[in-house]
Amino acid sequence: QVQLVESGGGLVQAGGSLRLSCAASGRTFSSYFMGWFRQAPGKEREFVAAISRSGDSTYYADSVKGRFTISRDNAKNTVYLQMNSLKPEDTAVYYCAATRFIAIATMKASGEYSYWGQGTQVTVSS
Repeated sequence: QVQLVESGGGLVQAGGSLRLSCAASGRTFSSYFMGWFRQAPGKEREFVAAISRSGDSTYYADSVKGRFTISRDNAKNTVYLQMNSLKPEDTAVYYCAATRFIAIATMKASGEYSYWGQGTQVTVSS
C-alpha cells in the first residue's frame, strides 16, 4: 500500500509555470507506475501524464504535450509534474495516482490506478 500527498499547486498567470510534487510513503515506490490526472469543475477526471517505474518511459495527454514534463526520483519517493506555458484551461484539481500493475493500452483510465492523493488546486488566470 502507498499513501500519496500532492503539493505545489497555486494561482499563476497564463504563460507561467508551476511544479507539482507528489510524495509517496513506503519503501516500494519504485515498484509503482505513477500518473497525474486533473479534474475541472463540472468535468470528468482526465489523464494528464504518466511515468514508468524506472522513469525511462513517459506518456502525455495531447493537450499538455510539449508544455508539461513528468519525472520521478525513486530515491526521494517523489513524482513531479513541471507545468510550463500554463493556460486558463489547465485550471483544475490535480491528482497523482499509483498502481502496481497496468497495461499501456489502458493507462489513461483513472480506474486503472489503485491509490490516489487528495489533490492540489491549480488556477491559471487570463
